[in-house]
Amino acid sequence: MKHLKLFLTILLLIQQCQLYIKAEARRRNNVEDGFIRVRGTRFLMNGTPYYANGFNAYWLMYMASDPSQRHLVSNVFHEAASHGLSVARTWAFNDGGDRALQVSPGSYNEHVFQGLDFVVAEARKYGIKLILSFANNYENMGGKKQYVNWAKNEGQYLSSDDDFFTNPVVKGYYKNHVQTVLNRRNTVNGVTYKNDPTIMAWELMNEPRCTSDQSGKTIQAWITEMAAHVKSIDKQHLLEAGLEGFYGSSHPEKLHNNPNFNIGTDFIANNQVPGIDFATVHAYPDQWLTNMNDQSELAFVNNWLTSHIDDAQNILRKPLLLAEFGKSEQDPGYSADQRNRLFATVYDKIYSSAKRGGSAAGGLFWQLLTEGIESFGDGYTIVLSKNPSTANMIAQQSHKMFMIRKIFARMRNVELWKKLGRLEMAEFLVACETVLQETFGVRS
Repeated sequence: MKHLKLFLTILLLIQQCQLYIKAEARRRNNVEDGFIRVRGTRFLMNGTPYYANGFNAYWLMYMASDPSQRHLVSNVFHEAASHGLSVARTWAFNDGGDRALQVSPGSYNEHVFQGLDFVVAEARKYGIKLILSFANNYENMGGKKQYVNWAKNEGQYLSSDDDFFTNPVVKGYYKNHVQTVLNRRNTVNGVTYKNDPTIMAWELMNEPRCTSDQSGKTIQAWITEMAAHVKSIDKQHLLEAGLEGFYGSSHPEKLHNNPNFNIGTDFIANNQVPGIDFATVHAYPDQWLTNMNDQSELAFVNNWLTSHIDDAQNILRKPLLLAEFGKSEQDPGYSADQRNRLFATVYDKIYSSAKRGGSAAGGLFWQLLTEGIESFGDGYTIVLSKNPSTANMIAQQSHKMFMIRKIFARMRNVELWKKLGRLEMAEFLVACETVLQETFGVRS
């Protein structure tokens, strides 16, 4: 009986030590709270490198603002999850116009906000992380033009939509919107947005452009100011600027990589701003290049991604996310094979970097729809059930990125247990001897 008690006591102690070791592992490698974080050129989730395959679906809040149409949001999340897609980028804005979120500066439509609440809560249900964008460069769903018009209506003299980036009144409108979204308490699950790990990152603006200042200084100053504003309210989430990846004057030797136009941004300088946690790049060779054949477009994409992956790795030292890419079926001579070749080129570049632990962490194609809302199509639409060859490529890439995560997780666990074995074994033996002495008056 005495030996049985000794055995049970030591067994209990071993179990307690194991719990202690696991707790220490969590403490040393960030709390397992589900937030995506950054360490060097890698995303981390619960201390393990995070790689993802994802999609864009700008229409989610708009559709969810009508409760009778919310099943379409659920459908697209279900279809995405079934193909391994784990990140969705969407709009947290709709300024003025139809189903506006922000009806006027500081005035919000609660029904539309509840639609965004549903999107966030539903994404969590399907294990999908969100990137939420605060504003649009373009007129679609309001954009910087709407902000400028609001200011004009208040007596501000503004001559260009680019005054969005410099006018104090307009910047005040934008900052208020950011603060409103970050502090929003979700009516579905009760979680404040700034505390919700379902949200992977915030985006300052969808494709900010300032053609009136091609030096990039206007955009640089705006990103610096607004990144600081976001981080003053929310230090838990990641932040990115929403850039397309065009090089600027900070590295003139890289300008030859750009298509033949300048939109006032600087990929490297803009992403070096404090508070910007990772870099983004977009890829639309069919829009950016004129009179180019399919092979020339693919060659451009290959070089475009190689350059940005290298710069994120060696200059920025931050992760890189390909936040938009696609091929339009409205292009002359379009075929599904052309689109699949583009996807294959993009996915291969991301995977080859990720499997080596490089800066490329995932790609989000534009855009995903579900059956019944094809009217939202813009030529780049993918409905997984209707595009089987592309859907198969997407699922394969999702699996490959998941396997990279799994491999890195195993490597991390091996290293962790090696460290813990050295550090905690001495403590374990001391604890065992203490229990034996106190319980039985014997030494181990």
